[in-house]
Amino acid sequence: MACLWTGAGRQPNEMGSGVGAYMECADNLLYMKDLPSESMKLIVTSPPYNIGKVYERRRSLGSYLKSQALVIAECVRLLDPQGSLCWQVGNHITSDGEVVPLDIILYQHFKDHGLHLRNRIVWHFEHGLHCSKRYSGRYETVLWFTKSKNYTFNLDPVRVPSKYPGKRYFKGPRVGELSCNPLGKNPGDLWIIPNVKNNHVEKTQHPCQFPVELVERLVLSMTNEGDSVFDPYMGVGSSVVAALMHGRAGYGCDTVQEYVDIAWERVRSLQRGELRTRPMGKPVYDPSRPNGGH
Repeated sequence: MACLWTGAGRQPNEMGSGVGAYMECADNLLYMKDLPSESMKLIVTSPPYNIGKVYERRRSLGSYLKSQALVIAECVRLLDPQGSLCWQVGNHITSDGEVVPLDIILYQHFKDHGLHLRNRIVWHFEHGLHCSKRYSGRYETVLWFTKSKNYTFNLDPVRVPSKYPGKRYFKGPRVGELSCNPLGKNPGDLWIIPNVKNNHVEKTQHPCQFPVELVERLVLSMTNEGDSVFDPYMGVGSSVVAALMHGRAGYGCDTVQEYVDIAWERVRSLQRGELRTRPMGKPVYDPSRPNGGH
């Protein structure tokens, strides 16, 4: 693990000089305004869905979209020319129970800034709200945008085991050679990762916590060591933790002091080697198998 250190707050003039955590309890627009343009290699977040959680004020959908547009615009300013912007969202549910997919209605806001959609990643999980008048939602999406065609993408660190790892060509000029990459296969755009519920090793007081494992895959594939990662709605700091775990600098802000305090404690626990996170790539628990298949 990289040598970690923490600061009391932002130090934008030292950006890139080392691995550090820079977190504040602040409105994200105020936090971002003093950060240098094109300074973040990865911006990854899961914004509020405007469904009335304890950390948000439910408002009209139009008002919500206007506020998102302001944050998106500032994030685009901060994004490195070879960087990536990942916006993880689910659905907004109207007062009469209609489902509004936020990724669809937010898509144009990113396109208005000339960003290019590289993947619409589906994050599947098994646990959540049990609905009685529609099928229970068991997935959310990650919109991955870049500024240009020249963007950082490292596939090897996030490869997953091949289905047939020893398969070989049986004819032709490469007969007998491995027909798959020995490092594993591309994980694809459907990611099966448990969400953070009460029995999850990472669970804190936050009601909609980002799993570190999900962010790790983005950090490893879209940044290099020493790069900066920013989360404008950081909650309890999962994005910052994922960045620090892999030798990147982590920046983030949230308007709830309790969550920021928890984020700092998680960073300190990581430094001490005591932070428990779900290992990346660990099989999903299967109750039908011995030890759940682990």
